[in-house]
Amino acid sequence: MKKVLIPVTNHSTLGTTGQENGTYSPELTHVVHVLNQEGIDYDLASIKGGEVPVYGKDVEGDEVNDSILADPDFVNRLANTLAVSEVNIDDYSAVFYPGGFGLLSDLAENPDFAKLSAEHYENGGVIAAVCHGPAALLPIELSNGEPLLASKSVTGFTREEEIDYDTIDHIPFLLEEALARKAARYNKVQPWGEFVIEDGRVITGQNPASAHAVGQALVKQIKTLG
Repeated sequence: MKKVLIPVTNHSTLGTTGQENGTYSPELTHVVHVLNQEGIDYDLASIKGGEVPVYGKDVEGDEVNDSILADPDFVNRLANTLAVSEVNIDDYSAVFYPGGFGLLSDLAENPDFAKLSAEHYENGGVIAAVCHGPAALLPIELSNGEPLLASKSVTGFTREEEIDYDTIDHIPFLLEEALARKAARYNKVQPWGEFVIEDGRVITGQNPASAHAVGQALVKQIKTLG
């Protein structure tokens, strides 16, 4: 069984503010937990490679997050991510983009991962993302010139959730609006509720509460592909 490629951000702040940021830990750890349970390997990668910024390591009562963060192998992977230039996309059955605000400042406009993801999708692979992760789907353009999202129904972190989280005035752009303008359809439920959309081989989750379900949907599709 092939692995899952997990691109994560190198950007360590919330937009241009000085607030520490990066990848939101639970959105990564809960999916990694599902992959581990199913015996599916993964690689962490980033644009620059090397150590990557992660926040949300101290979420109270999140035993999954705590256990994965305490795993020396996982810690080593965070400290030694593959650079995008080192990625062989043929090695993977799926690509998963966890959220966090950091990627709004790099993966949301990075042509290198976008090109790899487009090639992966057109070769029959699965693409998944959660919370702000769908921002990394925005620059993906297929070989026919159409955006990946042009025919897809998706979800992602909502305007209401940005307001609740007090980030609406600090983010580089509003993800809900960007997805609504590029995707065939943008969907959401009440703030902070679990919500996952599967449209063919594109899987998206609305918020942190949706990470586990995104992981489950991802595994199901990987197994279907064989």
